[in-house]
Amino acid sequence: MEYNLADLFESVVDAVPDREALVCLDHPGTGAERRLTYAALDAAANRVAHHLADSGIRPGEHLGLHLYNGVEYLQTVLACLKARIVPVNVNYRYVEDELAYLYRDADLVALVFDGEFEDRVAGVLPRAPGLRHLLRVGEGTGGVPGAVPFARAEASGSPGRDFPARSGDDLFIIYTGGTTGMPKGVMWRQEDLFFAGLGGGAPTGEPVRAPEELAGRVAAGGAGITFFPTPPLMHGTSTLTAFIGFDFGQRVVLHRKFAPQEVLRTVQRERVTSMSLVGDAMLRPLLDALAGPLKGTDCSSLFSVSSSGAILSETVRRQFRELLPHTLLLNNFGSSESGFNGTATEDAGPGRGLRLRVNSRTRVVDPVTREPVAAGATGRIAQCGHVPLGYYNDPAASAETFFERDGQRWVLLGDMATVDADGVVTVLGRGSQCINTGGEKVYPEEVEQALKAHPDVYDALVAGVPDAHWGNHVAAVVQLRAGAPRPSLADIQRHCRTRLAGYKVPRQLVIADTIRRSPSGKADYRWAREVATAAKSP
Repeated sequence: MEYNLADLFESVVDAVPDREALVCLDHPGTGAERRLTYAALDAAANRVAHHLADSGIRPGEHLGLHLYNGVEYLQTVLACLKARIVPVNVNYRYVEDELAYLYRDADLVALVFDGEFEDRVAGVLPRAPGLRHLLRVGEGTGGVPGAVPFARAEASGSPGRDFPARSGDDLFIIYTGGTTGMPKGVMWRQEDLFFAGLGGGAPTGEPVRAPEELAGRVAAGGAGITFFPTPPLMHGTSTLTAFIGFDFGQRVVLHRKFAPQEVLRTVQRERVTSMSLVGDAMLRPLLDALAGPLKGTDCSSLFSVSSSGAILSETVRRQFRELLPHTLLLNNFGSSESGFNGTATEDAGPGRGLRLRVNSRTRVVDPVTREPVAAGATGRIAQCGHVPLGYYNDPAASAETFFERDGQRWVLLGDMATVDADGVVTVLGRGSQCINTGGEKVYPEEVEQALKAHPDVYDALVAGVPDAHWGNHVAAVVQLRAGAPRPSLADIQRHCRTRLAGYKVPRQLVIADTIRRSPSGKADYRWAREVATAAKSP
């Protein structure tokens, strides 16, 4: 047995076959809930895996998942892993041009798509000649001739496990969000992903020393934990959270789409223990609901709430502590390229980034020499050991991001940071979004933190806009709280000057109805820059 995700899952199934594994509370087409034990989920995944193999999808070929959250998403991922087919996540917010790029770039030969997206898929198919097998989840319009209904595909496959031997080298590809450019597929060996993204079978303790050890821990540990990944499964952090739940032999709960009030009702009804989300964009509406229409919701079962992919602001963290004082809030840092890096300890101070206790494999390095920087110097975050092989179909980007040193593989992330003498890392922000204004460097994240501390600001993004005098100036795109008075630029500047150096204070204010983010809450800086540039006065 190797550190292969399908092998590991099957070992857990054999240890606790009758435990509840997966609950979907709003199944497409019916709105009804579905509950599967580990044995039932395993058999359901086997059926889809056999259908795919019987349909000519070969080991090593790529299958896209163009789906909302649901049983079928995780069932299909498991089916791919079992049959050694490579699963590829597809952002369901993409329009046809973006989908055509991803389908071709990822070399998809098969696609499982939600019936709601049928017209979009039909529009892309002429530009994706490699696609030769399609499965449709739920009802459709008939716009994709030859698409096999998922239920029929599942019914046609064998529930047995007669699959070829697998390897820890089998691939798992996670496509990045592409909010600052076209998406890239991060190629993970499953063994590396197990340790870097899933905690090696024990995210809060000692990783397993051998694959066979996982099932023993599961059998000895008992049930009682309910994981609730609330972002879309198409984002790596949510799928990995579900697999952490499976590696613990515990229960995973899903909603088809994120709806704050329904999420809170589910926490109470299902006695959720651990909930994951992404940043203020998801946590703030949950807290607003808990303070308003769902005040009094029983969240006593909730041991922890973790955020990754976007750093939580101090304002939202303070509101969380007031409403849920007995729940642990984890402000995690990681990426599709590195897995988990560390957890925030505390703010470095207004406008000075966020302090992280990082794992032993994380360093701050010079982006040119790739050597560790001295204490107090600025560099980029890098991680060694269990890291991806590179970007699929993109050797140039791979050469810029992945490297070898002292016999180890490293990944160089886009986040700028400093490190102190005690090894505590202060994250400044994404280097690609850094604004050069009058020769000074401004990271949008620190300005956004200050903006979101304003009592009338609900959400904000910051971007650089070309400026004849400064080269670029700092522009704030702001969404106000419902009913809040419209602030002036001078109001916002006075507020920010108490938290930021003068050169970081926004010189332009744009009020937007809503801030555009991905479905999981990640920032769309390209949109913010376009909005601010279009609104700039002559």
